[in-house]
Parts: sequence; structure tokens; C-alpha cells
Amino acid sequence: MSADFIAGYISGAAGILIGNPLDIIKVRLQAGSSSVASASVTGASSPSTYASQFSSAGTLIRGATAPILGYGALNALLFVTYNRTSDLLNTNKQTGGTPNLWTTWIAGAVGGLATWAVSTPTELIKCRAQVSSSATAASSLRIAKDILRTEGIRGLYFGGVVTALRDSVGYGFYFWSYEISTRFMMSRMDQDAATTGNGQKEAAKVLLCGGLAGIVTWASIFPLDVIKTRVQTQILGPGDGGERTSLLGQRRLGAMEVARNAYRTEGVNVFFKGLAICSVRAFIVNAAQWAVYEWIMRELDPVRKSKSESIGIPT
Repeated sequence: MSADFIAGYISGAAGILIGNPLDIIKVRLQAGSSSVASASVTGASSPSTYASQFSSAGTLIRGATAPILGYGALNALLFVTYNRTSDLLNTNKQTGGTPNLWTTWIAGAVGGLATWAVSTPTELIKCRAQVSSSATAASSLRIAKDILRTEGIRGLYFGGVVTALRDSVGYGFYFWSYEISTRFMMSRMDQDAATTGNGQKEAAKVLLCGGLAGIVTWASIFPLDVIKTRVQTQILGPGDGGERTSLLGQRRLGAMEVARNAYRTEGVNVFFKGLAICSVRAFIVNAAQWAVYEWIMRELDPVRKSKSESIGIPT
């Protein structure tokens, strides 16, 4: 098993554990009152404060089971695909050359697209678990079983197109922004190479660049994520003539219909609802995720470890 697969899996699971409470707030703000979170349907309310989103300690980890299992695999697949695609597109990397920023974006987009098979069902289960109220909360496993029983395997991939688009664009910017901010920080570190504390500076660089990459990524795709959340939090019930309809008495809508209805009823601001809390979460989670990834890669990759030790980075 490759080092980047192991590092990607562990860092992905760590990121979910750290960011799940803030992710619950983001999803509930995005879903709005028209989703499964509607008080008239599930008994859930639309809390007016961040603190009121959590009715119990268990709420802090609601919906975390699917992401911990899914995003570990997703992150592993993402980094493996990105690294292999980047090596293929940037032949000069083998001679120590600097990767082209455009090919970095493309490699990230390919990596994001490769995660579609894992990210779509994971996101679907996570979002439905997170918007449920305490009275009606179901486990991730229960939600998955219900979907499979009523809709089959296709039900787990509802919203797959908008999820794939979100992941492809988002991860393109994710690796692009990490690369460009790393280059900037490295140039600053090189200018100050005569000073001590290179190990601390390297750690600070990884944390800062990882956090900034998270913010840039979510800012670039947030409207798509709002649409995806609203599409996937529609829960179906039996309708007339065998047609499956939403619990609100409407047929289940596609991404374009959801976007048009959201804009018509709530205006353009709806596509940025939850962006502030998401940016905070993105910085924290991705700073930690990149730090874990880089640390594990240094431990598992002898070349990286020797380079780190040569500039005084603790391992």
C-alpha cells in the first residue's frame, strides 16, 4: 500500500473528527426550511443561533460515521490520483523541476472527479443525518439501509452530477491554492534562511497553506455545495400512482430546479448561506489535515524524511 494512500486515509479521517460540529451547522444553514430539516416534517427547527444547533453532546458527532469511513477512503483516493496524475502531466518533476500551476489544477480536478464514487453516497448519508432532529435522528447505517431498501443502489447516488462537478472544481482549486501559497511561503523562508527555527517555520507553513487552501476551495464552490445539500436532503415518500414524491408533497427536484427555486424564493444570498462558518471550519480542518498528511508522508517516505532532517524539521 502506497505512502500517499495511508497518509491520505488517516488525514481525511482526522479532518472529519475535528470539523464535524462546524459541518453540522453549515449543512443545516444550507438546507433551509424547505428540506428534510423542516419542522413540519421531522420536528426539527431552524435554530437562530449556532449554539442552539446542538441539543445534546451526541449532536456534535451526528453524521460523522459515514464521513469517517468514507472520507478516509475518499482522501486516500484523492491524493493517490492527484499524485499520479501530477507525475504524468509534469515530467520535469522527476528531475527536480517545479510543477506547472495549470497542470496542478488539472491533476486536482482529476483527483476530485475520481472521488465521485465515494463522495456522493457519503455526502448523501451525512447530510440527511445532520439535518435530522434529535427526536427523529437515525444512524448513518440506518439511513443507508433505508435508502437501499426504498430506492436501491441508485438512491445512494442521487445528486451525483452536482457532487462530481463540485468535487472536480473544488479540488482543482484545493491543490492549486496549496501549491501557490507554499511557493510564496518557501520564497519567504529562503530569504530568511540564515535564522534558526526552520522546523517551526515549516510546520507553520504547512498549517497556514493548508488552511488557506481550504478557504479558497470552499469559496470557489460554495454555491454548488448549497445546491448539492438541498438536492440530497430531499427525502421521498410514496406518491400517487406509484410516483415517488418528497415529504413536502412535491416531486423530488433536480439540481437546476433546486437552484432556480432557491434563487426565486430567497435571492442570491441563499447560495452563500453558511459560508462564514464553513470558512472557519475549512481553515481548521485543512490546516490539520495537511499537517497530518505531510507528517505521515515524511515518516513513510525515506526521501522526504531525509530532506526534512537536513533542514532541521523534527520528525
